[in-house]
Order: sequence, then structure tokens, then C-alpha cells
Amino acid sequence: MEKQIGLFGGTFNPPHIGHLLIAEEALVQLNLDEVWWMPSSQPPHKKKDAEVPDEQRIEMVKKAIGNNNQFSLSLLEFERSGPSYTIDTIRLLTQKYPQIKFTFIMGGDMVHSLSSWHEIDELKNLVQFAGVGREGYPIDQHWERYSVKHVEIPTIDISSSFIRSRSRAGGNIRYYVTDEVWKHIKENHLYGTK
Repeated sequence: MEKQIGLFGGTFNPPHIGHLLIAEEALVQLNLDEVWWMPSSQPPHKKKDAEVPDEQRIEMVKKAIGNNNQFSLSLLEFERSGPSYTIDTIRLLTQKYPQIKFTFIMGGDMVHSLSSWHEIDELKNLVQFAGVGREGYPIDQHWERYSVKHVEIPTIDISSSFIRSRSRAGGNIRYYVTDEVWKHIKENHLYGTK
């Protein structure tokens, strides 16, 4: 039987409990065998935050997913240079693993931007999209047009940018991230922690 793998990309700067919830619910609701976390090297739609080196983001993802044997880390995005387009990643993966069916997991805001993605028409034929509902981004024709499967998660309004700004302002971020990630942030003085 074909193996079902979820691909969960993002800057993960830092990875937080909302990310873990998304990955776990996608795993369960879509009957996936595993979720591969893919930190992005140079996302074309985001300005890179040079304050936290790639190695630190990778280390935080390792710590966040460390005790779940259905989550693993893929560094494919770091193995090539230049902007990281999803189509390039999916082409590489489908060539390397022809026996695997891949599902690309994303937030509802990204579903609404799919029409502007690089080579989207080919991409939608290579991978199944799965979206997580997000406030302000209704499940509408965008979802239908790209056959996006809906993953239902409890509303939890946490973002990495909120965590970074709260941390820089001296606020407590302890329960927004796992204990391992929280310790790593403190020990390495990330996001303005002392």
C-alpha cells in the first residue's frame, strides 16, 4: 500500500504548540503515516529574519518534534540554493520517493494565495493540498479550485511573530512552545531573552 506522508513547511521561527497541533491533527484526520517537518531556507514570500541562524531554527524543530516517532525533520530545503519554491521541492520528492503519496499541509491564509504560487497548475497535479482553517480566511472557492482537504483544529491564536515580539519585550513565552524549545531559546539567548 502507498505510504502517506504529510509535508509541513514553514520558517518555524520558533516552532510553537500551534504548529504541533496542526501536524498532529493533519496526521490523524488525513490518515497519514508520518509528517515531515521542512524548515524553509529562503521562502520566496517572506523576508528572512537574520537574527536567528538557520542552525538554531533546525535545532528548535528537532527539540519540538523529538519525542514523536511519526514526526521527522527534512532538510531538503537547505540542500539547494536560491529561493525555495514548493514546486521544486515536490518535484525532487516525487522523483526520489515514487512510492509515496505526499500531502502538503498549510494554513488557510496560504490556501488563499495558491493562485499566485510558482507553477501552481503543475504543483496541484503532483501533490494533495491540506489546509488548516484560519480566522479571516473562509473555506471558499480557493479550497475547491485546488481540491484542498480541510483539517479541523481548535482555534488557537498563536504565531511565531507574536512569540518573538513578546519575548523581545521581556514577556513570558513558556507555554507557547514546548519545554525543550523554551529551554533552548533561554540557553541560547534567542529573541532577546536574557
